[in-house]
Amino acid sequence: MDNVKQVILIRRDLHMRRGKEIAQGSHASMEFIVSQLRAQLGADPGAATAVKLDEATVAWITRGIAKICLRVESEEELLRYHEAAKAKGLTSHVIRDSGRTEFHGVPTYTACAIGPAPAAEIDAITGELTLY
Repeated sequence: MDNVKQVILIRRDLHMRRGKEIAQGSHASMEFIVSQLRAQLGADPGAATAVKLDEATVAWITRGIAKICLRVESEEELLRYHEAAKAKGLTSHVIRDSGRTEFHGVPTYTACAIGPAPAAEIDAITGELTLY
């Protein structure tokens, strides 16, 4: 499988500090693995864990881990792309920050990662977005 990537969407309307944006994008990028581990460890924190990787993810990991950061301008837009990806059967994870450091205690959707998946499938959903 060639040309596999992950797209990370970051909300620009929040005017987060650069470090916060990077942290939120990193959370989104890792969530496809972390969510599997969290589910397994929730039942038994001492248990051995295993992560299932599909063909696209194996190709992505072994061929360079391509990530593309794109900008969205609202929570509505972020969630719309997240739902569109899921509707097409793609892995998509949205990040909801707790609000302790930047959002005055208000939990806030900040970022989303779609994939890893074939680039053409992701581009069909996010292709018109602007690079971050």
